[in-house]
Amino acid sequence: MAIKKAVPMQRSADNGLGLYLQRVFSLMFGAVMLTAVASYLTIYAGGITLFVNQGGFSALYYIVLFGGLGLSIFAQARAFHMSPATGGLLLAVYSVLMGFVMTPLIWGALAVNPASILQAFVLASVMFGCMALFGYKTARDLSFLGVFLFIGMIGLILIGLASMIWPLGGTFATIVCAIGVLVFALFTAYDMQFQKKAYAAMGDETQKNQLAVLGALHLYISFIAMFQYILSLLNRR
Repeated sequence: MAIKKAVPMQRSADNGLGLYLQRVFSLMFGAVMLTAVASYLTIYAGGITLFVNQGGFSALYYIVLFGGLGLSIFAQARAFHMSPATGGLLLAVYSVLMGFVMTPLIWGALAVNPASILQAFVLASVMFGCMALFGYKTARDLSFLGVFLFIGMIGLILIGLASMIWPLGGTFATIVCAIGVLVFALFTAYDMQFQKKAYAAMGDETQKNQLAVLGALHLYISFIAMFQYILSLLNRR
């Protein structure tokens, strides 16, 4: 009798997790779409001149860049202290800001090799899907990666900021891009496993919705970062 009761309960838990992950990926893919639209409209409406000038990046570009970074940190720190609707709104705003930030990279790729944009998107999508599936399916605990990935991400951010003053070039730039792809690919697997475990620990529906927004933000950051690093690798010349 206990076994018969356990089977429906297990199915219910699996269905709940499946619906939860659908919510996470819906939010994430919506954010990616907003980023693409924001970048497209900025380029083809002539807004690129607001972010790039003859001297390099404009002051507005740096305001948007650091504003977006600050917003992402705030959203992650306050994820469980705001309503899911507010968290979703912040995710949408952040994804639009990222669309603006990515505009110079996309614009440069269009000038050098337009096909590389689609190639980078496909490669990033395949890597993201494979690593997300690995993180979901693996029985190995990936929590040990957390510290190393966080340190790697901070290092990449610092190198990225430094490159605005002292541009990277040659082999070092290629190595940095390759490390960036690896770090955020592993982050994808790590975050997927974390989402799976965290969902089981959440109590009410509100907490699960808050966690869904946070998970979507984490996965969005990993996907966008992989896309940017792959696109940079494809256009290193």
